[in-house]
Amino acid sequence: MTKRALITGVTGQDGAYLSQLLLEKGYEVYGLLRRSASSDVIAERLRWLGVADRVRMVDGNLTDMPSLLDAVAKVKPDEVYNLGAQSFVKTSWDQPQVTAQVTAFGVLNMLEAVRRMAPQARFYQASSSEMYGLIQEAEQGEKTPFYPRSPYAVAKLYGHWITVNYRESFGMHASSGILFNHESPLRGIEFVTRKVTDGAARIKLGLAKELRMGNMDAERDWGHARDYVRAMWLMLQQDAPDDYVVATGRTTTVREMCRIAFAHVGLDYERHVVVDPALFRPAEVDRLLGDPSKARAKLGWVPETTLEGMIAEMVEADLRRHRDRALLASGREAAAS
Repeated sequence: MTKRALITGVTGQDGAYLSQLLLEKGYEVYGLLRRSASSDVIAERLRWLGVADRVRMVDGNLTDMPSLLDAVAKVKPDEVYNLGAQSFVKTSWDQPQVTAQVTAFGVLNMLEAVRRMAPQARFYQASSSEMYGLIQEAEQGEKTPFYPRSPYAVAKLYGHWITVNYRESFGMHASSGILFNHESPLRGIEFVTRKVTDGAARIKLGLAKELRMGNMDAERDWGHARDYVRAMWLMLQQDAPDDYVVATGRTTTVREMCRIAFAHVGLDYERHVVVDPALFRPAEVDRLLGDPSKARAKLGWVPETTLEGMIAEMVEADLRRHRDRALLASGREAAAS
């Protein structure tokens, strides 16, 4: 029998790659869609991967319980992947209440909808390495204490623990992936990795001269979203639910990431990157490094894309985007003349 999956956050980076993966595995894929923009904007990432016409959209909103009950009842999913969130850390200080409503209580709403309407469905919660915050151990694993340092991280921590609570209280097959930073050409332009690769592409093409950055010494464990969604799927194929750190086990500074991106297009980042104190976080997370040994041992999961390969892929995608826009603009000018 064909499996059905319901994905919240389906139009985001992870939702798009997960949709592609599940479709390749023969699933029927349904996406929970919050109607807040025109469809041509909403499905941009799904179209990039060539799967937009194969994902079936269902109206719903993580802050609206009746819509979630209706969506789960309509889809009758075998697996539910809760990826939806207000996911930008910087915005969480400007919009802490919205972040709590979506990123924290949205998880509770989704769990409750699944418990009531599809109790046999397997549930995945997208937890975050940001929950570790002010790190208590040099390498963070499943047993490392959490110390969140932003409204986003606090909200993610609530979502993580309410998932554990529903698993233990109601016997739900509910697992959390504590995912460390994972990027791709589909990452939003507001995130630091994409900001860097887009900046390198713009400067290379003569569209900009400098790139303003915040803390260049922050260290992160960066992997590719395409690899990380595979870990999500593997978690829901296990007999018993559990929580897993998903990471590469390698940490890199923002400075080094800039060097790699600019070097890919033959540029010296030091000649173009300007540190702007206004872009620093109110409470910084200095270093995150994940220990993925449990995921490796129990899931058989290992990342397949290197940091250098991922950054090169992102830079090439941004070069392509800007060249395509230039061609489109010149075509419009020619048509108007």
